Amino acid sequence: MKILFVHNKYQKIGGEDSVLENEMSLLKQHGHEVLLYSVSNDSIKNFYDKIKVFKNIHYSPKQKKLISNFIIKHKPDIVHVHNFFPQITPSVFDACVDNNVPVVSTLHNFRLICPSAILMHKNKLYEKSFKYGAYSTIIDKVYKNSFIGTYAVAKMIEYHKRKNTWNLKVDQFIALTNFAKSKFLDAGFLSDKISIKPNFCNLSDSTLNQKRDGVLFVGRLSEEKGLHVLLESWKKMKVKLKIIGDGPLLDSVKNCNNKYIKYLGFMKQEDIFLEMKKSSFLVFPSIWYEGFPMVILESFANGLPVVASNLGSMSEIIKNNYNGLHFSAGDSNDLLKKVDSLIHDKNKCNQLSKNAINDYNENYSAKNNYELLLKIYKKVINDKQSKNS
Repeated sequence: MKILFVHNKYQKIGGEDSVLENEMSLLKQHGHEVLLYSVSNDSIKNFYDKIKVFKNIHYSPKQKKLISNFIIKHKPDIVHVHNFFPQITPSVFDACVDNNVPVVSTLHNFRLICPSAILMHKNKLYEKSFKYGAYSTIIDKVYKNSFIGTYAVAKMIEYHKRKNTWNLKVDQFIALTNFAKSKFLDAGFLSDKISIKPNFCNLSDSTLNQKRDGVLFVGRLSEEKGLHVLLESWKKMKVKLKIIGDGPLLDSVKNCNNKYIKYLGFMKQEDIFLEMKKSSFLVFPSIWYEGFPMVILESFANGLPVVASNLGSMSEIIKNNYNGLHFSAGDSNDLLKKVDSLIHDKNKCNQLSKNAINDYNENYSAKNNYELLLKIYKKVINDKQSKNS
């Protein structure tokens, strides 16, 4: 099978880029021919570039032509879109329709519903667009704190809602969790157009190291990741906490003046895995719904249970008292209680570690993910062929 991936890279590498690389590598390992059409936001260098991008953010005739030519030249069996925002735009779907090639698209966030993309604003859950539409969010400047930017993204959402692009021109969406799917259904997407396939990580050595100590946080140092909740909890905690990552709240971590907190900086994946194997458990105090955080999968693969907010996709991925613990989102006292309970119950922590690896092997391994992905591809290709016959 020949698969063409389409991806708009952000300026800072994130989870979507990791998922793309993982899927491409996985398919290549199984003998498929994999192609990539990509653009990078690094090309947006000045004010003029930004104006040009936002002018065409709802639809880019240029990108439609470029992708169409790419399809004609390489003749893929299927196209898989990971991110089209902001330069590729939904014009990619017309390029596929015009060339009669089936197309699937992974829903990494909620950008097709709300300009905020994460259904969060001013550190609170934000679902205004469900009831009042995307244009209602302009007054709140939910995209980069900009009226103009929010208007541009809202225009893209509402334009394609009117055109019914998502239901008519995308053969299948891939949602990462049942929770995410439910949100898209609330926004008017068709149920039979959305398949569930979680993320996965390529980790060959998923073994349990019994010598573990302390707590670990890995992620963006930002409000939506619940960093303020974490730091507040540790004011009353006498447990070692290692923090890995970078972000706008870096100074808050460096200046927290807590002898139990050690900041390790931004680290390569292999070094993060080493820290995971040495830690007792991971804390994940995010205060937004999340998509399917790679760090949780990587924790499971390394035998690391997760103490996470009982919110959105996290409630689904972390099974309370099986592969981790839930705490009330945003509640630093409840986080303190759950961390304290695991610190003082080594047997329970060890059992959660074993369960985390089992859960990874049973549900999130590369083998399982390949089977799910191929099943989606084959269904979409067969459905397209049936319509054409």
